[in-house]
Amino acid sequence: MRLADAEILILPGLGNSGPGHWQRRWAERFSTGRIVEQDEWDDPDLRDWTATLIEAVELASRPVVLVAHSLAVSAVVHAAPRLPPGRVRGAFLVSPPDHEGAAIPRQAASFGNVPLDPLPFPSLLVASTNDELLSPGRAADMAAGWGSELHFAGEAGHINVASGHGPWPEGLLMFTRLMQRI
Repeated sequence: MRLADAEILILPGLGNSGPGHWQRRWAERFSTGRIVEQDEWDDPDLRDWTATLIEAVELASRPVVLVAHSLAVSAVVHAAPRLPPGRVRGAFLVSPPDHEGAAIPRQAASFGNVPLDPLPFPSLLVASTNDELLSPGRAADMAAGWGSELHFAGEAGHINVASGHGPWPEGLLMFTRLMQRI
């Protein structure tokens, strides 16, 4: 699928993706990309985030590809069964948190019990081998449950600005591979 043929919905995680974050850069770079803005970034509620996501997908004028980071991955997985059938063509899922892990922020509590059912669209899960919010083993379990292709990005932390990922050209190459597949 070509970028021009899809609406790229970019879904930041807890606290939003600030200036310099690869998601903000991609939103500026992709002519059909946009950030899905949540009403509450710092004290999120799963129901609100999934409702906003579902509405954004419903309002899209083209087939949708999701680009989710961190807590937004949990929202995507929770919302997946309620998304309009066939509208989402693929998802790029980066650094999902393990809600069963000790490092999960308390603000993310309502996002727990993340389903491990197959997603109804192709997906690529990108994880780091040293993310404090997700172990490699848990990433593999998530990918297997969701039917996602799994790519380990090496020792890349949480794949955000704090871990040195501003433009993240390697991620763009992985995203391109997903787009070619769908």
